[in-house]
Amino acid sequence: MRFLSMYKKRERGVPPSEEEMTRMGKLIEEWTKSGYLLGVEGCLPSALGAKVRQTEGKYTITDGPFTEAKEVVGGMAILKVTSKAEAIEITKKFLAVAGDGECELRQLYDPPA
Repeated sequence: MRFLSMYKKRERGVPPSEEEMTRMGKLIEEWTKSGYLLGVEGCLPSALGAKVRQTEGKYTITDGPFTEAKEVVGGMAILKVTSKAEAIEITKKFLAVAGDGECELRQLYDPPA
């Protein structure tokens, strides 16, 4: 079973420190070797992004930064686990390294074999 984990946090406008990058790198390496981590990406500041919305066939594009948002997606990971409970435990370990914020876990569709 696979879960998408979306890490949401307050945007701080500065890149992670070398120490933070080292700690996260160790965690990513450990999880990749164990098979828990199938993919991971960090997000650049929302100032470089855009929101695209469709309402009744019309599009609205809003360029970043997204100041109206209290939290933004800071990164994502795809986890391979045996249960939702295991995904939650892994996410707790991630947050212990990443710091304040929250992760939204969404189970991904796995087509029948």
